[in-house]
Amino acid sequence: MNHTDTLPDIVAGPLLRRISTTRLVLWLVATRPLNMTLILRPGHADTQSIGLAHHQQCIPIGQRAFIYLIDCELGNGEGEQPLPCDERIEYDLQLETEQGEWRSLPEWAPWLCYDGAAYPAFVIASRHHRLMHGSCRKPHHDSADGLVRADSWLAEQQSAPTEWPAWLLMTGDQVYADDVAGPMLRAVHALIERLGLVDEWLEGATVDDSQALYRSPDSYYRRAELLPDVTSNAALRERFFGGVKKPVFTSANAHNHLMTLAEMLAMYCLVWSPVPWQIIASEAPALDEKDAALYRQQQAIIDTFVDGLPQCARLMAHLPSLMIFDDHDVTDDWNLTADWERAAYGHPFSKRIIGNALVAYLFCQAWGNDPDKLNPLVHHASTLLGDGRQPLACAEQDEFIERLLRFQGWEFQVPGTPALIVLDTRTRRWRSERSPHRPSGLMDWEALMEMQQALMGAKSAVIVSSAPMFGVKLIEGIQKLFTLAGKPLVVDAENWMAHRGAANTLLQIWRHSKTPGNYVILSGDVHYSFVYDIVVRHQRGAPHLWQITSSGIKNTFPKQLLNTFDRLNRWLYAPWSPLNWFTKRRQLSVHPRDPDRASAGERLWNASGIGLVTLDEKGRPIDIRQLDVDGSEVTFPPLDKPLC
Repeated sequence: MNHTDTLPDIVAGPLLRRISTTRLVLWLVATRPLNMTLILRPGHADTQSIGLAHHQQCIPIGQRAFIYLIDCELGNGEGEQPLPCDERIEYDLQLETEQGEWRSLPEWAPWLCYDGAAYPAFVIASRHHRLMHGSCRKPHHDSADGLVRADSWLAEQQSAPTEWPAWLLMTGDQVYADDVAGPMLRAVHALIERLGLVDEWLEGATVDDSQALYRSPDSYYRRAELLPDVTSNAALRERFFGGVKKPVFTSANAHNHLMTLAEMLAMYCLVWSPVPWQIIASEAPALDEKDAALYRQQQAIIDTFVDGLPQCARLMAHLPSLMIFDDHDVTDDWNLTADWERAAYGHPFSKRIIGNALVAYLFCQAWGNDPDKLNPLVHHASTLLGDGRQPLACAEQDEFIERLLRFQGWEFQVPGTPALIVLDTRTRRWRSERSPHRPSGLMDWEALMEMQQALMGAKSAVIVSSAPMFGVKLIEGIQKLFTLAGKPLVVDAENWMAHRGAANTLLQIWRHSKTPGNYVILSGDVHYSFVYDIVVRHQRGAPHLWQITSSGIKNTFPKQLLNTFDRLNRWLYAPWSPLNWFTKRRQLSVHPRDPDRASAGERLWNASGIGLVTLDEKGRPIDIRQLDVDGSEVTFPPLDKPLC
């Protein structure tokens, strides 16, 4: 297929989202309004055929682009039955063509079926016994893709449905809106044109609207120049386009920051599906010699990324996924300090950039997490978009963005054993009022109390926190030094211990007499993987915690620097070190696990891949491993002596 051919009916998806025995939620992007039928084939039950006319919502996002959320409640209608647990359930999403014929999924997306399987399938787990998790998937990072590795692993489990993970947990930075390679941005613009994605007016920039932005000579590698050259924009340039000045902890390609809603939506299609790449032709733009060389270098990495997209799409068509944002889904250092918020939200252009990223997150990630909670926001957005053919009304767009910025409810829970509690650590922050340049707490007091209430009496829970609750002390110490020097943005100084009030409240939650259970904390963000066993000191019946961090899916930490940090951390914060008594975690006993394939003493595993955790009936991890992109596996064996 090339860019002159007829558009396919579906350009992204289906992605499996929330599933249970009585509910099935799928997400996809189509090029026209569709009439669809869902066929379910449980292994030991009757086949169900469900017409989707009354089980779907459709949001036009352009002339030839429509986001669909299919939401089927099962067992309420004639012939509908609840689905079985722990069995392979094949499904077929049939589409009616414009000629009135019906095409089955293996016809229009054969790459979504595993070898030897007639259809894609899913498994509804009777408990949350196994979880696959990861974060930080940057397309132009020079490594293989952890989602491809996850798909290869799942391919080996096709005959063993009880071995399938209950969920694919995507714990942050599913897209990098702020860190975009030139070839990816070019593909974004080509897809916007091909699908006629929605246009918008812009305020506070040197261009008036989205089409002028796409045509601007500053659109590639020089987007900071789109801000008028006035003194009041200096702080904004530093916060949004200063990534190259922070090469270790943050964005390195911030000068290609996505800006419009159409750019954000196109990015999601391009990172989750091979089809958009088949319907566009994106030649390199006119660039100077330096940028052209960078573009060619990035193009080779993007080409390899695209080659793996059929497997990524297949994985997400088989495993139900839950997603939560971190900063790069919106912008680097998002809400890191009160000062950052004042600069970013006080300018109409940067506020629009943040708002557009949140609208795209609502449609492409959050909606499938909790449709009932998010439907009112989606309905409001649909009135803003209309039929998708007219530019967005500027005042109405800004009004909706204001509503999103005030919204409290991105966090969500999934009932089961153990319960899944997914935290919002970005929009409900504990701001430092007296020192607005200091890092905010990742959650404010009210949000922490809500988390505590969810944990009360729970014998086990899996808590998803994008940033590790318990990180590497040395790196947290370096972040604190930069904060004291007034430069928290230089090192992304955001961790749970960076804000005294939030840190103390978190520790009090774990020391509360009514939280005596087993709690697994799944995190990402940091671009390396590690595992800690944690108990509260000198307290009977204290909760047992496991901090399990998997990062990144397609990203790594600078190798030599991390090796140095790892070595220094072991020396400076050994159990006998007095430095331990100067940390906020001294009330806890924290025991790192060693990766089985690491060199002597190494505790931080630095490789792209995906995490896999298996839990026993009491919610305790009995197997913790990283599936590396090179095809190998690294495990984090239990400690020699059990903690008490």
